Amino acid sequence: MKCATVAIIGRPSAGKSTLLNTICEMKVSITASTPQTTRNAIRGIYTDSRGQLIFTDTPGFHLSEKTLNKRLQETALRSLEESDAVLYILDSKRSAGEEELALVSHIAKLKTPVVCVINKADIIRDSEEEAVKAFLAEHLPDRPVLKASAKLDEGVDEILIELFKLAPEGELLYPPDAYTDQNLEFRISEIIREKAINLVTEEIPHAIYVTIEDIEHTEATNTIWVRAAIIVERETQKGIVVGKGGANITKIRKGSEPEIRQIFAGKKLRLDLRVKAQDKWRNNSVVLDKILR
Repeated sequence: MKCATVAIIGRPSAGKSTLLNTICEMKVSITASTPQTTRNAIRGIYTDSRGQLIFTDTPGFHLSEKTLNKRLQETALRSLEESDAVLYILDSKRSAGEEELALVSHIAKLKTPVVCVINKADIIRDSEEEAVKAFLAEHLPDRPVLKASAKLDEGVDEILIELFKLAPEGELLYPPDAYTDQNLEFRISEIIREKAINLVTEEIPHAIYVTIEDIEHTEATNTIWVRAAIIVERETQKGIVVGKGGANITKIRKGSEPEIRQIFAGKKLRLDLRVKAQDKWRNNSVVLDKILR
């Protein structure tokens, strides 16, 4: 059997989380049209007859001096050093800029094996594909280059074949049926955050985090009560998240419940959501230490 840890890295919106969910055939990492949705190093586990690959979905690599963004960049780069292999995802629809050059300079220094994946192959133009291949030939020569569409599950088998070639022999680190190692509170908070950030626009998605304040099981009615708070940065943002007459918070709750209910199979669910403001939390190291892990 083979077993390896694999860090998935790339610029924001390159398709890293979508690829991880496709490989694991489960919702492991949340997705949204908003860049930098992923804030944590999230692990997804794939197991078959060849062995086990433990993927780490990292925050999109983004150059910024803001405290939160710098912490996200540190999380992404740290994962590279701690993995047996690196899966470098490139968005075929975006030309390489300052961020891509900064990221590839870090990757080029690694002694860890790197597999490059040109994503969004279902919509790529020949000129775009050639541009990405030329970029990789210049900065990461002799690394394998694959094409894939994470969205359509195309090219994924080839990625797994390449990664298992690089994987060392070893025993499984997780049970064969495991697909993530996230704890219960984190999984629920991410589900709620996904629904919230997909509902609002502009800067507000980046100003949102979710805390699970209480999970209670009422045995008499076989009901799970989940009480959670959606945190924003300003009082004015609370009304936007709640919506007119509570319309938005109702959509967030109804959108979250089916996925949370799957976690508590066979039990009734009651989800209580509140919206609170915490001024400038993105620059608060205490808050960041709590939510970035």
